[in-house]
Order: sequence, then C-alpha cells, then structure tokens
Amino acid sequence: MAKSSRQKQKILHILKMLMEQTDENHGLTVAQIIEQLEAKGIPAERKSVYDDLEVLEQFGENFGYELLRNKTNTVTYFIGSRQFQLAELKLLVDSVQSSKFITAKKSHELITKVESLASVHEGRQLQRQVYVSNRVKNQSETIYYTVDDIHRAISMDKKITFSYLEWALGSGKDRIYKRRRKDGKVYCVSPWALTWDDENYYLVAFDSEAQDIRHYRVDKMERVEISSESRDGKEIFDEFDMALYSKSVFGMFGGELTDVTLRFDNRMVGVVADRFGKGVFVREDGEEHFVVDVRVALSPQFFGWIFGLGDTVEIVYPQSAVQMYKDHLNKVASKYQD
Repeated sequence: MAKSSRQKQKILHILKMLMEQTDENHGLTVAQIIEQLEAKGIPAERKSVYDDLEVLEQFGENFGYELLRNKTNTVTYFIGSRQFQLAELKLLVDSVQSSKFITAKKSHELITKVESLASVHEGRQLQRQVYVSNRVKNQSETIYYTVDDIHRAISMDKKITFSYLEWALGSGKDRIYKRRRKDGKVYCVSPWALTWDDENYYLVAFDSEAQDIRHYRVDKMERVEISSESRDGKEIFDEFDMALYSKSVFGMFGGELTDVTLRFDNRMVGVVADRFGKGVFVREDGEEHFVVDVRVALSPQFFGWIFGLGDTVEIVYPQSAVQMYKDHLNKVASKYQD
C-alpha cells in the first residue's frame, strides 16, 4: 500500500485504537499512539498526530463520542463518552443472557458485539453470567429468521402463511419433541404486532376466517411465508392497545375476554399494580378491602393466578365468571378425591 494512502487512513486508525483501548480510567499517550501506528506500517510525526487528535476532539460529538485528555503527569487521551454508557451495555448483556428465546450460541455472538461498544477494559466487566431461575435456552436459531419475515410482512402490509407446531412425546433419545399439529392446517393470518410475554415472543394477528384477534408462539411457527394478499383487520388494530391486551391475556393463553370485578385485601395493592399497571382504577370497599374492574381472558391461567393469591382475592362479578372458577376448582379437586 502506498505511503500516501496509509497516511490518509492514519486518523481512522487513531480513532479505532482510542475507541478500543481507552476509557476514563485508561488513556494513551502520543508516544504510544505513534508506536502503534508504526507497528501498522504508518510512520507518523508528533505534530501530525496532535493535529489528528485536535480534529477528533473538535468533531467527536457529531459522531457519538467525546475525546478528552488527562493532564496529570504525562498527558493521555481517552474516550470519555460514548453512544452507550457502561451501565447501559450491562443492561443489554443481562437482557440477552436472560432471554430464553435466544440460543446460547447467539447469546455469545451478541454479547461479543456488545463488548465491542466499550473499551477492552470495560468489556471485561460485561463478560459475566446472568442466572435466571427455570431458564431454558432455545435450541433453534430459525426463530430469528421467522421474526424477520414477520417484520417484513408487517412493513409490506401482507398476510403470512405458516405451519404451527406442538409438543409431543417421542421415544429413544428425543422423548419430547415438536411436531406439526395433527390437523396439518396451514394458517393464513394478518400479522400486526410482535409482543414479549413470559419470556416468549408472540405474534398478534387478525384471523380473517374467525374474524378475531389471535396470538401464536413464534418459536412454534415454521415455514413462514409472506403472502401476496393484503392484511385484514386495520380498523380493529387502529384502536388496538397492545399493553392492555398483554395484561388481559394471562400468559398469552386464550380465553373469552370478559369484564370482571375483583375484590382484594388492601395489602395486595402492589400485586394488582404489577399485574394491571398503577393506572388501574381502584375503589375502596370498606376499611380493609378494595375492588377493581378489569378486562381479562377467562382461562385456566387466569384462574391459576387467582388461586395463587389464596383468600386475599375474590371474583365478585359477573356470576358466570364466579361459576367458571368454581367449576375449575371442582375439576382440579376431583383428581385428588379418594
């Protein structure tokens, strides 16, 4: 490579070594910068390096970083501010590590890329293991391509087709495996959103045949293809509240959406806020209780949540929901009768 060409690259090499090797606790002197440049076959005079550093200082803010100098004893230069602070990168790493749908292999790849956004010194602090109880990492990387296909279909305003899988019992090594549902049905729906619930990705879509909103576990979808048909359900999703939908559908298990009134002990107000949000309307009911009106899917998962709260909660209205809960309890109790 010609000398002049290497000289044109010099400022880029300086920025690269500063980004990779420096932070507020680690800097580089001009002599160290010159030494590293010469190791790359780029001879540099002190004055030209000072000129490059001045340019990087002057325009760094426009490119997402701040170049500072430490004037104690020997002057050193370091990157004092980046697009992502260390605390933000730690949050990203923790999210990747704890995410069940991201495979162990992909987690390692993503974290390595996140580390490159920090200095090598700070990057070592990101190499940590985050443990989440009952976490089982997904074994298949096809989910990333499925998510990408769904996003493309949404942006193109098109329907998608796919096959849906279910867990089944097998034999030999694979005692538990995924198979296509026995009906072999190819689903065709209008995708409108992706949501995250209980450590799983879900597609929220409009089913034209059923004229209803449906949701599907993304890791159970295979052979996803973008259809030539335009999406349906726009009038519904124009007023759709994804946050409210996620609160209503417990564990993303379907059920009849119903307005219910729940009566709680006062000490359970934090549980209600965590589940339905602090904006839920709360009414006093005597000195020791309060009631809330919420819209939920009457599913076994909802009844399981109610049961887990014991005698601190009571379904008050409607009577049909009360009866469904009683029937659910009786059905479970019958399994344990002599």
